[in-house]
Amino acid sequence: MKHIWLYLSNADIETERLQCAQEGRDLTAIEREFDTVLALDLENPAHQPAAEALLDRTVTLPLRADYRYDEPSDLDGIRARSTGATPTLEVHASTIEDRVYGAWTGRCVGCLLGKPVEGWRRPRMWGYLRDLDRWPLTDFFRYDAATPEVRERYELNPNGAFVDRVRCMPEDDDTNYTVSGLAIMDRFGPSFTPEDVATFWMTDIPLLHTCTAERVAYRNFALLIEPPRSAVVRNPYREWIGAQIRADFWGYAAPGDPKKAAEFAWRDACISHVKNGIYGEMWAAAMVSAAFGASSVHDVLQAGLSVIPERSRLAESVRQVGSWHADGTDYDTAVDRIHGIWDENRAHDWCHTISNAMIVTLGLLWGEGDFGRAICCAVQPCFDTDCNGATVGSIMGALLGRGNIPERWAEPVHDTLCTGVAGYHRVELRSLTADTLKQIDRVCG
Repeated sequence: MKHIWLYLSNADIETERLQCAQEGRDLTAIEREFDTVLALDLENPAHQPAAEALLDRTVTLPLRADYRYDEPSDLDGIRARSTGATPTLEVHASTIEDRVYGAWTGRCVGCLLGKPVEGWRRPRMWGYLRDLDRWPLTDFFRYDAATPEVRERYELNPNGAFVDRVRCMPEDDDTNYTVSGLAIMDRFGPSFTPEDVATFWMTDIPLLHTCTAERVAYRNFALLIEPPRSAVVRNPYREWIGAQIRADFWGYAAPGDPKKAAEFAWRDACISHVKNGIYGEMWAAAMVSAAFGASSVHDVLQAGLSVIPERSRLAESVRQVGSWHADGTDYDTAVDRIHGIWDENRAHDWCHTISNAMIVTLGLLWGEGDFGRAICCAVQPCFDTDCNGATVGSIMGALLGRGNIPERWAEPVHDTLCTGVAGYHRVELRSLTADTLKQIDRVCG
């Protein structure tokens, strides 16, 4: 049996080479070995040992002397290299239920906005919008709005999650992991460990429902490779977005306490990711947490930056987008700049933590405090559209509260989420809100 992400492909070897270069590894000693392995047909199982041996070597390579970033993966190391000025924000008891409800609703709405166009590159998405005179994006994607010619031109799937084709938030990995966070906290409590998260995956999430870094980590668990080493062994995707999309519940569970939310996120992330892959989840969880008590997205972003190393690539990139906004750069120019840094046609760039974190930052800043504008600003640039829409929607929902999310955005999900998580296959968002409030009491108690 050959299942993608459980064996190493030639594309994975290219990804590993790029990943090593970006994380500062000195590849001088093994460049020829990379070329040798890339010349093999890795679809042939007989060649897998050569690819595996190469990846076993790459993670032991030293960093280049000129590498200017300082990026540990252990929690103490991360904290020692962060600003250490993580704020604790006051969260009013009178608003917490509405804000938790807003966060769940916002995550579902933002995810639904981006879901039908996940994987679309700019020519396809932007062409669809312009051909229908719907540019720039200001509303959900619709199947019925397109003529037969447009449907054919842009290969619209009638079974896709277009807003006119759904009656709830359909199952999606971005929301499955949010509900999984709730289930993990419910089962193991606030003192859950990375090993508890790994155990939950193996008991409650089918292997083939996971992707990229998560599937590699799952395979490693089965081979008795425990966290955090499970994130390192033969894992070319160790800084991809998979951990960042698992962040939100940890922010829900620790409202107003970004440091605690980031710690929860680290325990979750370290089983499958390293360095900026971990930081992405900590950053997003801290921002969600801060949104429950913050007065602006600027405060939210600052809270996120406070929990990750100052000299990391993620922190540098988030600050870079912030500087564009401060300088008065217009939205379209900012989008073009991100595309100039990251190539949406390369899987590593399309799915990387940092490229998508830059777009999340873009959505928050250029959204100007408006829920709909923020999620549209996060989806229109392409890259991982449902992930970025969900993260921005979650933060804005927590910041504004459910009562301030316009009904034209909230109504299509009909307060209902479908998931692949046992016990939550079809659940009302109000029910998830009530369950979350119980976990908040456990964390705060």
